[in-house]
Amino acid sequence: MFYEDLSTYEYLDDDAFTDLESGFHELWYRPAYTRLNVGWLEAGKPYATGPVPEAFVEKLKAVQRVQWMNVCLGAHECDLCPAGDEPPPEGNGELRIPATPGLAYAAPSLITHYVTTHAYRPPQPFIDAVLAVDTDAWASARWPDVPFPWVPEDAERMVE
Repeated sequence: MFYEDLSTYEYLDDDAFTDLESGFHELWYRPAYTRLNVGWLEAGKPYATGPVPEAFVEKLKAVQRVQWMNVCLGAHECDLCPAGDEPPPEGNGELRIPATPGLAYAAPSLITHYVTTHAYRPPQPFIDAVLAVDTDAWASARWPDVPFPWVPEDAERMVE
C-alpha cells in the first residue's frame, strides 16, 4: 500500500489503540489532529534513501514495542524484499507520532524494517518527531492510558 510521504492520511477515519498487555482492551476515536503519511512504501515506487541517526532507529524500535495502533486482521508483506527462501517480514498495524500541535504522523508497522533493511530515509520532520518522543513515559502508560498524548477524553473504550 503506497502513500506519498507527508500526504494526508485517509485510510481509516478513526484511530484505535489496543492494550498490549491484555490484547482485549481497546480504545478508539475520531482524531481531532491532522495525520500525515510517512513510510508507506511499495515496490516500483520511488522513495528517499540515506543514513539516519542510530538514536532515531533505537527510538523508533522503542515506540513500536509499546504502541499497538490500528491493528488489522490481515498482514501486509514487504514487497521490497527479494523473493527467496525466507518469507518477507509482515506488518499489520500502524504508528502515531505526535508532531506540532494538531499534527501527527501515520506510519506502517513495517517502517523500522524499511529504514534498517531498505535504507529508507523518512522526512526530517518525522525523524525529529520520533526523537522527541518520551519513550519512558510511553512505556509506563498502563490501561486505560495509551502510549500517545492526544487521546480525547471522550474516546470509546472497550473492556473485555
